[in-house]
Amino acid sequence: MTTLPATPMRIGLVGTGPWARNTQAPALAAHPGVVLSGVWGRRPEAAQELAAAHGTEAYTGEAGIDELFAASDAVAFALPPDVQAPLAARAAATGRHLLLDKPVATTVAGAREVVRAAEQTGVASVVFCTLRFAAETSAWIAEQAALDGWFTARAEWIGALFAPGATNEYASQWRRDKGGLWDVGPHVLSVLIPVLGDVTGLTAARGPSDTTHLILRHTSGASSTVTLALGAPVGAVGTEIELRGEQGTAALPRWSDATGAFRAAVDALIHSVRTGDPHPCDVRFGLRLTELLAEAEKQAGK
Repeated sequence: MTTLPATPMRIGLVGTGPWARNTQAPALAAHPGVVLSGVWGRRPEAAQELAAAHGTEAYTGEAGIDELFAASDAVAFALPPDVQAPLAARAAATGRHLLLDKPVATTVAGAREVVRAAEQTGVASVVFCTLRFAAETSAWIAEQAALDGWFTARAEWIGALFAPGATNEYASQWRRDKGGLWDVGPHVLSVLIPVLGDVTGLTAARGPSDTTHLILRHTSGASSTVTLALGAPVGAVGTEIELRGEQGTAALPRWSDATGAFRAAVDALIHSVRTGDPHPCDVRFGLRLTELLAEAEKQAGK
């Protein structure tokens, strides 16, 4: 794998939507080990505005994406998954390290292409599953993963992003099209898999609105149940992940500071680049998430 000297890493940002504006760009611009090398966007005016806000250069158009790659050591993505995947494969093919949003793609073929490009050039990668990097939850996951004897788990991630009358800047078209399974499913799986083991059996069924219910078996022998939704009534909103086993009951703690979590993901990428050690939440793990979610989608008939 290509390594870098202990100097600031040049990271370019691809995307100009609300996550890019509110989380990725501020985290990258303020990180002491990073130079924000530029912003590329599909909308030139948005790219120019975001770049100006953080004192960097705007890139646009087909030529602009290649120019941003050339000016960067790594690329952070804040795009819909099926726009992200081919651009991420393209970046990896040029030797750029990858800081990807979840899910990597919503097709197995798309995610595999990113993995193939990353493996061919040996670049480092991190997939930003928030709970794996937020200070409160990352520590909790590590603590539970170190314990044996988990029997079962219950996870519910229920949002009202698309409830009647709801307005939210994160209510993008891809989330409306793909629902809670693809948007928040990666978060839940990124908690359950490191604690209970990989999924060996999956059953999925539809509920009201975009709700998907999952029953999972894990390599540890434990089972888990998962409910995912973005179109629930406002009064039904909530996020809970609870483990039960020989150690008793453990509940996922509350978390905050998405910008801080993204900064930790940047730290993880820098560490992986400089040591050559792959991160557990890398593009290969991202592919595994896509495989599981695609199977769930197929079973649920979405």
